[in-house]
Amino acid sequence: MRTPSKLQAVGLVILCTFVTSTAQIFWKTGADLLPTLSWHIPVGLAMYGLGAAILIYALTGGELTLLYPVIATSYIWVNILAFFLFQEPLTVTKWVGIASIIAGLAFVGKGGQRD
Repeated sequence: MRTPSKLQAVGLVILCTFVTSTAQIFWKTGADLLPTLSWHIPVGLAMYGLGAAILIYALTGGELTLLYPVIATSYIWVNILAFFLFQEPLTVTKWVGIASIIAGLAFVGKGGQRD
């Protein structure tokens, strides 16, 4: 197995967050159908497993202190997906939170560069 480059590792972590955020959407859909068991919950669990595998592979190509904060983007994905799929509101407060996450990631990324 080839080790990903640092840039590829960041892309893989972003993919991981999208996969696990989608898993949360499946869990929410399955939870809304309880007490009837549906296929949504096991699919969500499988997607979490896939997300973990992607993250583990990504970690072979980059620094944990730079890659792990990217997982915060899952909050962004969940808000966007919930807006479109469940018509949950994207309030000003949520947008401020999303902007804060993006700004924080920019700081972490900039702090990871060596002088």
